[in-house]
Amino acid sequence: MSSGIINCAKCDTRLPVEIINRPGFTSCPGCGVPVKVHVFPALYRQTGTVKTGEGLLTDNEAGCFFHPAKKAVIPCDICGRFLCSLCDIEFNDQHLCPSCLEAGKKKRKIRNLENNRVLYDNIALSLSVIPLLFIWPTIITAPASIYFSIRHWRSPSSIIPRTKVRFILAGFFA
Repeated sequence: MSSGIINCAKCDTRLPVEIINRPGFTSCPGCGVPVKVHVFPALYRQTGTVKTGEGLLTDNEAGCFFHPAKKAVIPCDICGRFLCSLCDIEFNDQHLCPSCLEAGKKKRKIRNLENNRVLYDNIALSLSVIPLLFIWPTIITAPASIYFSIRHWRSPSSIIPRTKVRFILAGFFA
């Protein structure tokens, strides 16, 4: 890189590459103010090309479901819609369209897209242990704790693997 890409904060002069990431302060070539510049290596990395999708050349080619003027490259592995290179999302070795990816996240059909879960084992354990401090709420919370333990025994617990010990303890304390 021959010319600088960082400007001086005072005089707006382009700083040469030689003064970037140096250990001490260096004078600005334009105004002489002491300058110290630290830059991450990503600044020098070349950006990749953007996929824009190829246009249809003839009428007998398949077009993208979302962009009819773009040439279809691959079908969606879930719904079968034809996708252009712009709409093709490769995820878990599958080619998905944007609507299937969104529906998979909302309906929790795609496992690796989950970013939170309800910890039913903690709810069941709390429903059985906390009311032990007060006698009367136990009449309502003990059956609720047993219900949560049985109903959500096979529900996915945590994103991090956990055992069913909390469900067992909740049933025991209830």
